Amino acid sequence: MAALAARPWLREALWGLLIVPLLAAPLFAGAPRALLVAGSALAFWRAFAISRRSLRARQHDAVLPLSLHSGWMLLASLAVVLVPHSTRLPAWLTLLVVLFIGWRIAVMRRRLQPPPRALLVAMVSAASGGVFLQYGTLFGREPGVALLAIMIALKLLELKSRRDAIVLVFLAYFLVITNFLYSQTLPTALLMLLAVWLVTSTMIGFHQRQPAFRQTASLAGQLLVQAIPLMVVLFLFFPRLPGPLWGLPRDGGQNVTGLSDSMSPGSFGQLSASADVAFRVEFSGPVPRTAELYWRGPVFWTFDGRLWTVGSSASPGPTVAPLVRPISEPVAYTVTLEPHFERWLLALDMPTAVPPEARAGVDFVLLANAPVRTRVRYEGRAALDYRVNENETEANLRRALQLPAGLNPRSVALAAELRASGLEPEQIVDRVLSRFRDEPFFYTTNPPPLASEHTVDQFLFETRRGFCEHYASAFTVLMRAAGLPARVVTGYQGGVVNPVGNYLVVRQAEAHAWSEVWLAGRGWVRIDPTAAVSPLRVESGIAASISIDDPLPMLVRGSLPMLSRAGFAVDAVANAWNQWVLSYNTQRQQQFLRNLGLDSTDWKSLSVLLLAGAAAATLLGALLALRGLLPGRRDPAVLAWERLCRKLARAGLERSPSEGPHAFASRVAAARPDLAPAVLAIADAYVQIRYRPADPGRPAAALADELRRRIRRLKT
Repeated sequence: MAALAARPWLREALWGLLIVPLLAAPLFAGAPRALLVAGSALAFWRAFAISRRSLRARQHDAVLPLSLHSGWMLLASLAVVLVPHSTRLPAWLTLLVVLFIGWRIAVMRRRLQPPPRALLVAMVSAASGGVFLQYGTLFGREPGVALLAIMIALKLLELKSRRDAIVLVFLAYFLVITNFLYSQTLPTALLMLLAVWLVTSTMIGFHQRQPAFRQTASLAGQLLVQAIPLMVVLFLFFPRLPGPLWGLPRDGGQNVTGLSDSMSPGSFGQLSASADVAFRVEFSGPVPRTAELYWRGPVFWTFDGRLWTVGSSASPGPTVAPLVRPISEPVAYTVTLEPHFERWLLALDMPTAVPPEARAGVDFVLLANAPVRTRVRYEGRAALDYRVNENETEANLRRALQLPAGLNPRSVALAAELRASGLEPEQIVDRVLSRFRDEPFFYTTNPPPLASEHTVDQFLFETRRGFCEHYASAFTVLMRAAGLPARVVTGYQGGVVNPVGNYLVVRQAEAHAWSEVWLAGRGWVRIDPTAAVSPLRVESGIAASISIDDPLPMLVRGSLPMLSRAGFAVDAVANAWNQWVLSYNTQRQQQFLRNLGLDSTDWKSLSVLLLAGAAAATLLGALLALRGLLPGRRDPAVLAWERLCRKLARAGLERSPSEGPHAFASRVAAARPDLAPAVLAIADAYVQIRYRPADPGRPAAALADELRRRIRRLKT
């Protein structure tokens, strides 16, 4: 009972172990309703008792001022939570927050007075109006966070008592959560863990007469460590919700790089400057050669002279289901795709399996049922050697021959010459590739702009410098003009194996475009004209094929080995965080429960598991606390005195268990006159710390530090 009285949280936890199962009774079939009534009555009674205690504490707290140490700790905690939002808030609002915090610092240093009540109300109204004018509403993620930030800064200006400080602490906890609405990366999680630790340490300091950071920080760390079992239970068994965090979609995919639903000259050159990760891949067997790593994305059928687009997805006439005939053994892999706010899923060419909640288009593009707004993980299978749609429909073949009339006459004439020469389709393909290979064409991420309306003519006969989209576009136009059905395929080519995690990393800089030509008896055949100009691009990756003068991210180029190794290690840690934490979705939770032998994974079974796990974690903590097994913070003065006793015992002066500090010091002084002044002074200091009233001018922590220094200097 003494343990319960000393630890109010333990008493409330035990009450919770009694009340929660009663409230959860309706989850079990046949459970009497009396249990629910009893649980509700007990919960109401405990809430009433806690509210009465809170009211008494509030009445006492209204006149209890905040110490200077607690004020500085509160400002530091709020700063850690607010700093990540400073880059997201409007500049004027960030400036106001900094101004109000500076005003609070001036009040703490007695340089300024707090604003009067009327001025504070006016500032609240003006700030709310400013947020409304900025966003057009007060609801939603952006205006909500902005309003919360400015209100916290204004609340600092009316901070008078511990009650106001506790309100700010709980607002800081809520502001921690809002950071995860923007980013769920590991650095964000670590920063917010630091913020929670500081905020908790600050709250502990509010309830101490002479708070010291070392003691409050240590106790806050112990509380967070003790909360880990309950946190793990909640993470594993709390029902997962589909969609983005808190059901809030991200804002329209702004500032997200990646493949587009169209392609024009220069579009892929922009992606080459991005080192952002597009997706990561784990293979069940050996990683294929770089030249075989073509990752299929959007396929473009329609060309208007400059822009390639998907065009109409519906073709007139009969359709056939996409058919892949594997010639080689399929390769199994798992993709972790970063959000790109489009529907396509990247798949190794050529996909032979469709992930759940996705479908394959007529051109073998894997399309999710909804835009990819969060990181997704899916399994895939692909044949590296294949035959595709050998019996293509006439409608699709006609669609793959369309060209805008009157454009690129020189290219059309060249293709007509090849067609009139009586060459077979395969020979026409080889003749165009030989032209790219033998004539002075150059592969570069920084080609000259194509200003003419005849973009393909200008590229083939004038500039002859281009990136992958230039070669894929020109080759496809030549094939169509020569009477061969062709289309442009975009995606990624290659990737770098991370030796730390043994998985493939594909970055935005490795975006690529190639062509597919339909040949009788073979179906759609992949032709990469870029490989004719720069074989290294396909065989060794983009870093090996780009000139040192062309812009390419340092992480992709790999010119600094130490930076590359550090990048691999950082990416492996980020990937582990993504796989085990952020990718723990509904499917993975159900798989985890099935591995535990639980076939039923509806909300009732999850609720029972959640309650049982939380009760077990709480009961374990309660038992350890009752038996005194949980680590506690011992008085530093007692630890210092015990060190002195051990030190004197080694010198033959052992203290009796019943001997008080002054009696022991007197006996030591009589036996060792040379130690008398130091030992007597140490005993006096120890008694003062332990048994005399606290001196506001000399905090107990400072006295304990001085005691430790005296004992350390003592030579026995």
